[in-house]
Amino acid sequence: VQLQASGGGLVQAGGSLRLSCTFSGRTFSRYAMGWFRQAPGKEREFVAAISWSGGTTHYADSVEGRFTISRDNAKNTVSLQMNSLEPEDTAVYYCAAAVLDSSWYTLMTAPAYWGQGTQVTVSS
Repeated sequence: VQLQASGGGLVQAGGSLRLSCTFSGRTFSRYAMGWFRQAPGKEREFVAAISWSGGTTHYADSVEGRFTISRDNAKNTVSLQMNSLEPEDTAVYYCAAAVLDSSWYTLMTAPAYWGQGTQVTVSS
C-alpha cells in the first residue's frame, strides 16, 4: 500500500483547505481510511476515519462539525475538507489506511499504513 497526501498550505483562521490522499498498490475499496495529525511538540492524534464503503465516518471531537472526510472508490482517493480552521489545527496531517477488510475503528486505533505528511498552517 502506498499513500500520497497533498493539499496542505498556509491559511488564515476561519479559512478552508482540502487535503487529498491517493491510494495505490491494493484494492482501495477494501480499506478503511483516515487522517491523523501531529502538531509541534505533541503526539500524533486521530482526526477522522471513513469505512471502506464510505457509509460510516467518525471524527475527533476537536474537528467535529468543521471537517468532513470523504472517499471516491473509483478514483482511489480519500479527502479531508477542513472548514473554519483555527490556529490549533496547525499540524502535519497524515493519511492512513487500516489493514485489509477492517473497520474504521481499527483505522482509528491501529492504522497499518501511512502516507507522508502534508503541512497545514493556520495563522491567527
